Amino acid sequence: MSLPARITASIPASAPPRVRDLIRSAPDGPVPIVHAGPHAVYVALDGPDLTRCVGVLGREAAQVPCGLRTRIRGFDSWRCESAYVAGGTLHLDHIPLTVGRAVAVQVRPLGHGAIPRRTASPATEAATPQAVVVGLVPRFDAATVSRLLGRGPGLTPLGDDVICGWIATQRATGVPTPEIDATVRAGLPRTTPLSATLLDCALHGEVLPELGRFLEAVGTHAEPDRAAELRAVGATSGAGLLMGANLALDDLLTMEGAA
Repeated sequence: MSLPARITASIPASAPPRVRDLIRSAPDGPVPIVHAGPHAVYVALDGPDLTRCVGVLGREAAQVPCGLRTRIRGFDSWRCESAYVAGGTLHLDHIPLTVGRAVAVQVRPLGHGAIPRRTASPATEAATPQAVVVGLVPRFDAATVSRLLGRGPGLTPLGDDVICGWIATQRATGVPTPEIDATVRAGLPRTTPLSATLLDCALHGEVLPELGRFLEAVGTHAEPDRAAELRAVGATSGAGLLMGANLALDDLLTMEGAA
């Protein structure tokens, strides 16, 4: 094992409240590493109703709402071989991750009765990979969600990213979506552990910072820049989140117009 030189006894980290509480309540013992990449390491912890992925995120990693945030530059020089929980603390290769500050990951409410109109440029809209999402139909309903769940390659399939963006936007506007929520929960075993965790985060209104900033900027002059920032996350994850958010905003505007 080769650790970055500045790591000696522990790794300071900040965490979203649900992640912090999950680790604190986890039983002592080894936990599986489900992914180790250049910017993040993900482990699996058993939650009350779902096996959740918890990320140990370097500073260049996507700051997912299910991760411990650290100032590590990367994991290229650290071939992490084991992980375990002891005394409510997650360890990587016997190095404890000491959680201090709590991180707010809840999407901010957009307000009731005032759905913002989008101002993003046609170029930004066209850049979203709509043709890649096989099974997407104009109406975003439970049947569409069932077709999208788990669709696409990688740790977070594109179809799941679209669903996450749609649900998080509904949470921001306070609109209940019980049928789609139930469909998502029932379909979580069909996708990857990390993607299932992120879908659960969206159901709880927990989002990537870039998605939160985009939603706050909708209808303002900053929207195109925030849309581009979101779309730049990952290979297709940001684009999928953006598509889902825009579909939700379109649905909400249609509902508002019909009221």
